[in-house]
Amino acid sequence: MSTKTGKILGTESAGVNQILPHKNMWAWTLYKQGKNNNWNPEEVPMTKDVQNWKTPGAITDNEKLLIKRCLGFFAGTESLVGNNLFTLFKYITDPECRQFMARQMYEECLHNDTIVYICDSLDLDINEVYEAYENIPSIKAKDDFLMNITQELNQLDIDTSTPEGITEVIKAAFTYWVVCEGTFFYSGFVMLLALSEKIPGIAEQIQYTLRDESIHIKFGIGALNKIREQHSDVWDEALDLELTNYLKQAVQLEIQYAKDALPEGILGLNAEMFVDYMQFIANRRLESLGMHFRYDSDTNPFPWLSETIDLDKQKNFFESKVTEYQNAGALDDDF
Repeated sequence: MSTKTGKILGTESAGVNQILPHKNMWAWTLYKQGKNNNWNPEEVPMTKDVQNWKTPGAITDNEKLLIKRCLGFFAGTESLVGNNLFTLFKYITDPECRQFMARQMYEECLHNDTIVYICDSLDLDINEVYEAYENIPSIKAKDDFLMNITQELNQLDIDTSTPEGITEVIKAAFTYWVVCEGTFFYSGFVMLLALSEKIPGIAEQIQYTLRDESIHIKFGIGALNKIREQHSDVWDEALDLELTNYLKQAVQLEIQYAKDALPEGILGLNAEMFVDYMQFIANRRLESLGMHFRYDSDTNPFPWLSETIDLDKQKNFFESKVTEYQNAGALDDDF
């Protein structure tokens, strides 16, 4: 039996997925939490969503455009994250971490399933949704940004025994878990949840997706902190600054996306609120990684969000039947 080291990045290909003895119990705990959070999109009724979508004036044209743009971004980016996780999986060789990542890959497929279920239920033009990456400049800018950072990891066989190889893996991991899942998804979540009374089925599925993503972020930050501890010679001030700049660029791209999606404001939301919100979210990510830069925004402009995503209180929030998560405490650190 091989000796487990607890190192997140191995210098050789992963062999037998030897879980015991535990060296990264935090990752195993998150895996178990994710496993207990099983859900299925088709369990969520879409009756009221469909009725409102087909009833003239029940959902305004601007609201419909917002919904389709959010779905378009999620459709492209969930696929991008899922595909790139397969590549990252090759380099993260700790067994507990690989167990979690295998679970995350399944959940990314589930989130894609959610988009399909919503599109089918509302009879949406799939080309309009799935081609948003090409047709909506602010969405294309976000996806291009992600791909530009991670292209080397996807194109090359990285040697994680070298500082250069470790650096590429760190950049990719930071991009997936902190920039994409930890930053880019959040304005879309807020926009769709703000419409929950008109689209309760979609909003419920977004709540479940948000639960999953919150655990993904916790894992990604945990893995990055361990990598930083284990490779402090590689994660130096220069790399710290580079990663901080990635997040600052991501915040600006997300603010531009909010301005495009909310040109006239919807249900009390406006693009300026998302400036504060994205900076607030970025501060949470930077703080969790021990990085030094901070924005001035210390207040969440959407305090209702925590109540909205509390699945234990869904009977007060939705009229629909709820599929309960077994573990519900995953979001405290993210809002």
